[in-house]
Amino acid sequence: MSALSTAGPEAPEEPPLPLAIAFDNSYARLPARFYERVRPEPAPDPRLLVLNTTLADELGLDAGVLASPEGIAMLSGAEVPAGAEPLALAYAGHQFGQFVPALGDGRAVLLGEVIDRDGRRRDIQLKGSGRTAFSRRGDGKAVIGPVLREYLVSEAMSAFGIPTTRSLAAVATGETVHRDRPLPGAVLTRVAASHVRVGTFQYFAHRSDADGIRRLADYVIDRLYPEVAGAANPYAALLEAVALRQARLIAQWLAVGFIHGVMNTDNMAISGETIDYGPCAFMDAYEPGMVLSSIDRHGRYAYGRQPQIAQWNLARFGECLLPLLSEDRDAAVALAVERLSGFASAFEAAYFGRFLEKIGIADERPGDRDLVTNLLTAMQTGQADFTLAFRRLADCALADADAAPFLALFETPAGIETWLPAWQARIADDSRPPAEAAAAMRAINPAIIPRNHRVEAALDAIVENGDGSAYMRLLEAVTRPFEERPEDADLTAPPRPEERVAATFCGT
Repeated sequence: MSALSTAGPEAPEEPPLPLAIAFDNSYARLPARFYERVRPEPAPDPRLLVLNTTLADELGLDAGVLASPEGIAMLSGAEVPAGAEPLALAYAGHQFGQFVPALGDGRAVLLGEVIDRDGRRRDIQLKGSGRTAFSRRGDGKAVIGPVLREYLVSEAMSAFGIPTTRSLAAVATGETVHRDRPLPGAVLTRVAASHVRVGTFQYFAHRSDADGIRRLADYVIDRLYPEVAGAANPYAALLEAVALRQARLIAQWLAVGFIHGVMNTDNMAISGETIDYGPCAFMDAYEPGMVLSSIDRHGRYAYGRQPQIAQWNLARFGECLLPLLSEDRDAAVALAVERLSGFASAFEAAYFGRFLEKIGIADERPGDRDLVTNLLTAMQTGQADFTLAFRRLADCALADADAAPFLALFETPAGIETWLPAWQARIADDSRPPAEAAAAMRAINPAIIPRNHRVEAALDAIVENGDGSAYMRLLEAVTRPFEERPEDADLTAPPRPEERVAATFCGT
């Protein structure tokens, strides 16, 4: 990662290599009704804030060139590189349960696609680059706080091993954007396996555009799910495959205490990646009903409701595919229900599989799932910190270990004092030695997460004082989340009462 700076780039000692990106833009080859062609609005004074040099290398891009004036011009939208075909994608979506037939990329532009070093097709998109045909009354801009929040959280999720969009760069635009107050503008360069969403299918389904649905489904199969192409009914197989990916994804979210905050259908990527980090947050004390998003006034997207909402969103996806599943509507509905019926069991298997790993159990036996649920019950009763509880539990794997730091996380011992020796006995009887179990636990339970109070403090320091040191320190730490370093001990601590973040905000 390059260091965050509010200063303009220094002139290179030698002329940089020319900016050459081998775009191969498959989405632009779809019919014109799938998108609107648009040109990003030029940023008046673009300045590089942070550059993901590791991701640049994955994409086969030269980080030095990206950091040059020519590269920064591209990353800000001021210049469109050769081979790019900027598009604003059309989609609809259910927002908090209410259907909106035309949403689309109101402040994002898909520059184009590249094939990375592993042969994967990746979108390169600018967020905050100005108005598009879908902006409605918005200005299409983004401000520095939400841009840097998405950069940090998405890179942390990647470091956790959770499928996610990635952040290539954040660039200050040099202009003022008006929200609740004047704020500095910025553009995020986002990288994704695809930006097709459940809402993309809903856009065509609402218009009774069966040809559009079929073309989109064929495109998704070819790009993201080629393994289903040979199935007897590839569209039914696609529905099932998407459901299975979502089941695994939500289980991974819950395992790190992640709350998406806005699980609208236009924020569910068909690829199975986490997308659209708005008012997202991580739990401190374990509470299944936790809601932090300021716009989720009724708790629709609470931490513990995320599996249910994912299933609801998938049902909307299934409705879109009905014309492709069978010419007989009743048969199509029955097939969709059948292919979606496996979501619950797939999620349960992924969820308990992940949490059994978190408590160090390698070979599941009857009663092991009760160990998970009883621990979580004790954590909720005792208001134990979610991240620290699992991390410190690894230190208790040996029967003679000092359990005091773990037990100190619980405000009340109800349940946990009897649970701990039962778990230790089970670990002692597992297929691997307790010391190996402890090491495996430390490899899956992060020591450091983007705690809300740390993120807010780091962003405030940038916006208010132009000081990016806390942000860069936090970014470095959360992208190495399983390492426990004494110098980062303060970043592992839960917030004091006066530091707790009561609500997170989208920033659009």
